[in-house]
Amino acid sequence: MQLARVIGTVVATVKSPGLEGVRMLVVQPLDRGLVPVGSAVVAADALHTCGPGELVYVVGAREAALAMPDPFVPVDHAIVGIVDAVTMEPEREP
Repeated sequence: MQLARVIGTVVATVKSPGLEGVRMLVVQPLDRGLVPVGSAVVAADALHTCGPGELVYVVGAREAALAMPDPFVPVDHAIVGIVDAVTMEPEREP
């Protein structure tokens, strides 16, 4: 799983079978400090409730397809949770 922030939406009038009604959102992956890392990706909104600016967690590859209502649809990333809060424990000395 990867933390990400929703930064945009994708409008697609024609979609693959099984993806009708599924929203596609642009998400920016984040590191542990909530700093953007890498390039933004398009993720299917498996929750049907995410919006711009929200902190979410995303799964990729096969797990993304399995998170959708119709499993095995062609998606590389799926939003599977909305993050309410992040608490970081201080790192311990070995």
